[in-house]
Amino acid sequence: MEYNHLLEIKNLKVHFSTEQGKVVAVDGVSFYVDSGEILGIVGESGCGKSVTSESIMRLHPEKTTKYEGEILYKGSNLLSLSLDDMRKIRGDKISMIFQDPMSSLNPVYTIGNQIAESVRLHLKVSRKDAWDKAVQLLKFSGIPSPEKRIHEYPHELSGGMRQRVMIALAIACDPELLIADEPTTALDVTTQAQILDLILNLKNEFKMGTIFITHDLGVVAEVCTRVVVMYLGQVIEEADVHQLFDSPLHPYTIGLIQSIPQIDGDRTKKLHTISGKVPSLHHIPKGCRFAPRCPYADDLCRTKEPDLVSYTENHKVKCWHYEKIKGKETISYG
Repeated sequence: MEYNHLLEIKNLKVHFSTEQGKVVAVDGVSFYVDSGEILGIVGESGCGKSVTSESIMRLHPEKTTKYEGEILYKGSNLLSLSLDDMRKIRGDKISMIFQDPMSSLNPVYTIGNQIAESVRLHLKVSRKDAWDKAVQLLKFSGIPSPEKRIHEYPHELSGGMRQRVMIALAIACDPELLIADEPTTALDVTTQAQILDLILNLKNEFKMGTIFITHDLGVVAEVCTRVVVMYLGQVIEEADVHQLFDSPLHPYTIGLIQSIPQIDGDRTKKLHTISGKVPSLHHIPKGCRFAPRCPYADDLCRTKEPDLVSYTENHKVKCWHYEKIKGKETISYG
């Protein structure tokens, strides 16, 4: 089957049935990932980053979730597959590293048993071969004394070690696509840097495509090749990582970049903040969704939603006034 990208998402919408009624958590999202690149997805909590990534794996309850659009993996639409076929892809062709390893690892099994079980399930190898591969995976993930650690339980490991175990689990079957959902959020800065180095090594050694989900633009600048900025369930800007930091076009993106603490900045000044908060999915603003928080918003912004347009071949933006904003390094939010 011919395909243009390793993963391509086209106009994805994700509807959830809740006690308060139906909500659209992801609304018309489109982007792609190629082999050997790291795509960053950034935005505040509640913007739809994790829902988008979990939808790729179809991890939401089928009874209360409705998908629209296409999620094309090597040209095949994952949304049209049966659950049995989808289970064969999860952990094999597409793997995921979750934010909290303690809630993802089984507390009553050793880490060796958990990794070996995944290897045997997908690769159909002997118990001994699976155990040997588990040791190799722990060693590659940077865990010292893997022959000893493999017999330990999750609670016996530090947070950084547990995250390394999650990475070992994720790459156990040599996936072609890796989804990392805020894998460094709960870690100290030293351990965070080690995990980021490990993810970069994975990209370089195995040439896998990676989706890196975070709210930390500093991390994005360090590891990503392209960036998608999301707000309230939509993509509002997409660009190469250097373009995004050098020439951001959306006021929300500029606000996020301004909010990064500067080590050599003026310590007498307050940190930049974006005024207001992300609205509820039950009360989505009319027009541009960022308008209630945007200092550039006018009547057009509040009544009509802008399209995601191409500013250059590799730079897209969803804003009525990006030409006016272009070139600005700071925005006053009052």
